[in-house]
Amino acid sequence: MVRVILPRKLDQGRTIVISTVLLAIAAVLGGILLAGDRNPPFQGVDDAWQAFMATLHAPFWDSLNIALNWTGYTGMLVFHILLALALLIRRRPRSAVFSAMAGLSVMLLTQLLKLVIHRPRPLNAHVATDTYSYPSGHVSATTAFVLVIALLIGRAWTWLLAIGGMLAMMISRIYLAAHWFTDVVGGACLASTIVLLWWLACQKICIVENIDARHALEWRSRVARRKRHVERSVT
Repeated sequence: MVRVILPRKLDQGRTIVISTVLLAIAAVLGGILLAGDRNPPFQGVDDAWQAFMATLHAPFWDSLNIALNWTGYTGMLVFHILLALALLIRRRPRSAVFSAMAGLSVMLLTQLLKLVIHRPRPLNAHVATDTYSYPSGHVSATTAFVLVIALLIGRAWTWLLAIGGMLAMMISRIYLAAHWFTDVVGGACLASTIVLLWWLACQKICIVENIDARHALEWRSRVARRKRHVERSVT
């Protein structure tokens, strides 16, 4: 984990601009729905996406998306817990707190908005669904986890994987008729905003913590090598 984790500082101004735009998208979509319009102006786009996804159904894709249905919510909760534990074991408690708080904040706010907005889900979902539709809990949870991973690892390829994982979950939720297109867009935008803002607050201490942990482990490794060298010399 010493070589894997390499968190980098994000530009504050650029990150705030991106977060503001993403939050605005989620807020506008949610605000229109909260106004009580059960036939919002974007419903035509949602219906078109649902109709298109219905043409793609096949046994292989059905099985894959059923697996993603578990991974996107229960799985992401498990992954967040495992990540926090791994960070604690590797002496990065502040990074563990960042990971846990980002995931928990996204989950709680998503569920709160579902209860407040009360958007009905699409009919004939292919998986069991509960609560309401906007924003997508699976997409928000997945987005939170993959962004946390990308921020902590800090390499370009992790951002590509994060974007790919987020898009895969967005497509999956529409494919399973569990959410509308605007639900998954809102979930991705909301979660991205929360994680990025948490990172702005935590990035300095996480970066310093990682440097300190790496130096400590390198020092212990040098001590262990010297000790083995002395033992071989004595024998």
